[in-house]
Amino acid sequence: MAIYAIGDIQGCYTELRRLLDRLRFDPGRDQLWFVGDLVNRGPQSLEVLRFVMGLGERAISVLGNHDLHLLALAAGNLRQAEKSNLGPVLRAPDREELLYWLRCRPLAHYDPKRNFLLIHAGLPPQWDLLQTLSCAKEVEKQLQGSKSRAFLRQLYDNTPDRWSPSLKGMNRLRFIVNCFTRLRYCAPDGTLALREKGPVGSQNPGYVPWFTLPRRLTRNQRILFGHWSTLGYYAGENVWCLDSGCVWGRQLTAVRVRKRKAPVPISLTCTDRA
Repeated sequence: MAIYAIGDIQGCYTELRRLLDRLRFDPGRDQLWFVGDLVNRGPQSLEVLRFVMGLGERAISVLGNHDLHLLALAAGNLRQAEKSNLGPVLRAPDREELLYWLRCRPLAHYDPKRNFLLIHAGLPPQWDLLQTLSCAKEVEKQLQGSKSRAFLRQLYDNTPDRWSPSLKGMNRLRFIVNCFTRLRYCAPDGTLALREKGPVGSQNPGYVPWFTLPRRLTRNQRILFGHWSTLGYYAGENVWCLDSGCVWGRQLTAVRVRKRKAPVPISLTCTDRA
């Protein structure tokens, strides 16, 4: 069995299928890991959702910010409605089945056999692996519970911006969501810089990529993530960024996940959508 981790799809279904052909993906034997952001911006979000859901246990996908955006729209949170092209999903006859499946995806997936952690965006330096998985479960419980609509209506906020174990309620949940699905840069003390989105070197003074902090408690943990198209494919500090900007016309990247060997990228050049 081969396991392939794939970067942000964002509705680029045609490119995904072409990449899987290149990988010679066998759904009867192999498994796919997705770093999140299956939907939005690209033209075929509905097809991507149906395909990945149809893979069943052969696919593991963590939630990204655009996936949560879809769930928030469906729950009546229209604050960012103008930044989406998710109408085909919201009007689909199988909408409820797709949304329920998406709502049940994790924020983090850990494979102890291969010692890889799969997330969408980033982690604050104060979390170790156990804290990371515990925090993910807190949000997953909310998303899958009876009060998920109320939770999704309160997502969009940049506060609080620093972790404390004493955080409670929506402040705690929102901080956790922002780390897992939006984080790129932070200050050395872990203060989130959620407005910083550009390539390394473009950020304001005092902020660094979250994975470069020397006291990060997950620095010995191998991590696969996406979300950062301006960073592109990156390997270093025991992390691999797989978002190489497919939806912007650059590349869709996959790596084979192995127990002892470092991942090697396999990329597909995409049609220009910028």
